[in-house]
Amino acid sequence: MNVYLIGYRGTGKTTIARLVAERLGAAAIDADEFLERRAKRSIREIFATDGEPTFRELEVQTVSELARLDRHVVSLGGGAVMRQENRDAIAAGKTVWLDASPETLWARLQADPSTADRRPNLTAQGGIAEIREKMAERRNVYESCAQLRVDTERQRPAEAAATIVDWLAREGLSWTSG
Repeated sequence: MNVYLIGYRGTGKTTIARLVAERLGAAAIDADEFLERRAKRSIREIFATDGEPTFRELEVQTVSELARLDRHVVSLGGGAVMRQENRDAIAAGKTVWLDASPETLWARLQADPSTADRRPNLTAQGGIAEIREKMAERRNVYESCAQLRVDTERQRPAEAAATIVDWLAREGLSWTSG
C-alpha cells in the first residue's frame, strides 16, 4: 500500500512526502519529477510543445506506474486526481489532501524560483486568480479522494508530517515495524 499526498501546487506535497517517508522508513516519490525525468522535459515544456492533453496522458501513465509500487509516499501533481483513471489507481492507498489558502499558495509560489521554470500557467490570467479558479474546480474532488485533510497553512512541514504519520498509525499503517 502507498500513501498519496494530493492538493494544489505550493501546499508542500513534495517536502511533506519526504518527511513522512523518512518517519515511516519508506521511499518518497514526486510524480511530477518522475514524469519529467521520463519525458526528459519540464512540465512547462510539455505543455508548450504538446499541450495539456498530452501532459495529462503522461500523468495517467505515471500515476498508474507509481500505484503499482508498495510502501511509497507519493506526492501527486495538483491536477492528477481530476482524472478518474488516477483516482481509481490510487484508491487502494491512503490519500491525504494538503490544503492552504490561495493567498498563502500565491506567496509560496512567488518565493519558489523553480515554479516559473517548471510549471505552466493553467489559465489565461495566471496568478492568484488562477489559484482561486483551479482550487474552486478541484476542492470537491480533493475532498472526495482524501481520507484526511491537513491544513499546511497552520502547520510547518514537520508538524504536518507528524499529523499524517500519527493518523496512519491510528489507521493501522506502520511500515517501520513491519
